[in-house]
Amino acid sequence: MEQNVIHMISEIAKQLNIPQSKVKSAVSLLDEGNTIPFIARYRKEMTGELDENQLRDIEEKLQYMRNLESRKQEVLRLIEEQGKLTDELALAINKSVKLQEVEDLYRPYRQKRKTRASVAKEKGLEPLAEWLLAQNSSITPLVEAARYIDAEKGVESAEDALAGAKDIIAEQLADDAKIRTWVRTFTFSNGILKTVVKDAQTESVYEMYYNYQEPISKLPPHRILAINRGEREEILKVSFALDSERIEQYMHRQTVKRDAPSSSGVIQVLQDVIIDAYKRLLAPSIEREVRTELTDKAEVHAIDIFSENLRNLLLQPPVRGKRVLGVDPAFRTGCKLAVIDDIGKMLEVGVCYPTAPHHKTAEAEKQISKIIDTYDIELIVIGNGTASRETEQFIAALIKNHAKATQLKYIIVNEAGASVYSASKLAAEEFPELDVAERSAVSIARRLQDPLAELVKIEPKAIGVGQYQHDVSQKRLDETLTGVVESAVNHVGVDVNTASASLLSYVAGINGTIAKNIVKYRDENGRFVKRAQLQKVPRLGAKSFEQCVGFLRIAEGEQLLDNTPIHPESYHVVKALLKELGMKEQAVGSEQLASGLKALNIEETAAKLEVGVPTMKDIVDSLLRPGRDPREELPAPIFHTDVLNIEDLTKDMELHGTVRNVIDFGAFVDIGLKNDGLVHISQLSDRFVKHPMDVVSVGDTVTVWVLEVDMKRNRVGLTMKKPR
Repeated sequence: MEQNVIHMISEIAKQLNIPQSKVKSAVSLLDEGNTIPFIARYRKEMTGELDENQLRDIEEKLQYMRNLESRKQEVLRLIEEQGKLTDELALAINKSVKLQEVEDLYRPYRQKRKTRASVAKEKGLEPLAEWLLAQNSSITPLVEAARYIDAEKGVESAEDALAGAKDIIAEQLADDAKIRTWVRTFTFSNGILKTVVKDAQTESVYEMYYNYQEPISKLPPHRILAINRGEREEILKVSFALDSERIEQYMHRQTVKRDAPSSSGVIQVLQDVIIDAYKRLLAPSIEREVRTELTDKAEVHAIDIFSENLRNLLLQPPVRGKRVLGVDPAFRTGCKLAVIDDIGKMLEVGVCYPTAPHHKTAEAEKQISKIIDTYDIELIVIGNGTASRETEQFIAALIKNHAKATQLKYIIVNEAGASVYSASKLAAEEFPELDVAERSAVSIARRLQDPLAELVKIEPKAIGVGQYQHDVSQKRLDETLTGVVESAVNHVGVDVNTASASLLSYVAGINGTIAKNIVKYRDENGRFVKRAQLQKVPRLGAKSFEQCVGFLRIAEGEQLLDNTPIHPESYHVVKALLKELGMKEQAVGSEQLASGLKALNIEETAAKLEVGVPTMKDIVDSLLRPGRDPREELPAPIFHTDVLNIEDLTKDMELHGTVRNVIDFGAFVDIGLKNDGLVHISQLSDRFVKHPMDVVSVGDTVTVWVLEVDMKRNRVGLTMKKPR
């Protein structure tokens, strides 16, 4: 392994607090083209059981360090070409551990646009600037400057010459890496960010920031992004407040020699330069850098929140074995209806007009009742968009009056992204005969049956379960959320005989082309009966097969193990294990095998069969629960039969709800009202809560109590602390 890679591994291990040997193995596996889900699941012995998050952190740090190394080499080359590369500078660049440090060191040598300093250099005033910085003469600055008067070069007087020299020194000070680092750190630690409103008459959601200030070091991520947006919309003006005297004193110590003759006036000239360098050049530049760094940190935090919420939403438990009526509510265009059978196949679509402006309630009731009776519907799924609560009231009344009232229930689901899917090329291919709204109703119904399979058809960032998602780097957001979807899909596993190309494309080692080829092969040759058949799929080579096969399931195939997360490379271990227990493969899933496995000494058996303990644990777990879906262990969603109105609420009333979104200052909970109630972070627990995600996740079923009701703004405050 090359020397710089060894250095990177050492640095990553230190930064992430992970043993160096584990990082080294992870880097080797990543460089060999292995995917993170595959490494996390099937190479546990090699990495010491690093999880996906740790592996992604290593991958991210590795990419950063390789970019850093590449930039170092480029900067060294560029300075060398100017003939200005010293051993000391080369050492400083090579020792840098951040891109910012490299850029600071390169800054004095970067080719700049025309500046006051560059103009002064063209006039030949650089020697005068060097004379001032040398501070070893008793001659006054103006006397020395008079030697540089040259009308042809545009230096008309000693004052002109001195002004030019001062511009050169000011730029040097502003570009000095040591000074920039100190000022940047000081600004972060001691600066105050201030915001004021541009137009005092403006009413907006930014009113709390109309005259606001907070230490830069204490600004929370969501506030940074809110301020950025307010500034971008030209409602807020943002500035920094700092003790500039302390900064100028530091710059003075770095610039003025202790033994400089004070009588010549050079010190006063340099002091003037320091003030100019800071106010005109350094302060605006450092402010931009600090704002950028604050935004980067806030973006990472916002994306982390979005990622965690998305993962929890994707892993909501499926509701299987039921025929569902999906309803996409609307006023003017009516409610689109879609009937879905127990495996997600569309049976019928339609439209009814129970709400304003049509008010065809009786006709809509008759139409939906017929659908319920014809298809033996048990669940009605309503999207939470426009006209959702009005439609809910209609459905609740219908259920109450229907002959099957005891069987019927309804639920409201988050329809975020349904319109994106229904207008997509994928939806058009899947349902060419349906219009956009009808496709949306199908998507809403399927979200209940299998949230993961349906939501993967939608661009991840269109599923709104975060905060300020439009204010962050869209490239970074896309990359991170794609990783989240990939992780969720591989965690659950995919039935290769029923999965869509969209779902298959998120399986480790499978890209969009291979996913379509799998579906095409399945359509042309019938269902897969064993995993080995996947090797016949065009473009699915040996490496892709190795990466994906453990995450693909084949139910009721020729090989029982093909319906488990056990990788084919470990089938021989399973056979040896079954032989050890005196059983055959047909025993998989039986009580007899389960009893034998539970009594097994994992460590001893692993040693005997010459396999790692983590792999043996995974094999035993898979054999104990073959074909299991990890999502089914989560609580089922809450179904309703009647509607709740805000007028029904009283203080301390106990309710059960579903967490719809988790943000920095709390969680929004669906309790059956038009708007979700807010549980503020201070109301999540009796103990101190650092972040809401430490207590709740999207999709959690929670018990809450009404804290306050704001009828005017139609808002409800909730608490998870039981009233005493």
